[in-house]
Amino acid sequence: MAMKCELCGKGPHFGNVISHANNTRRRRWNPNLRRVRGLVNGAKKQMRVCAACIRAGRVKKAA
Repeated sequence: MAMKCELCGKGPHFGNVISHANNTRRRRWNPNLRRVRGLVNGAKKQMRVCAACIRAGRVKKAA
């Protein structure tokens, strides 16, 4: 399963970790995904959305 928000499409970012001795290694920053039950076209659906979308109110939660 992809590490991607189903609403905004936010995915992992890649870069380097640089130590004090200037050693570098690759790493990835994953989005903060949460599993929520939301309403999509009037039906309840399990979705993986990022915490930013939940805070912004882009998810209509199902009861």
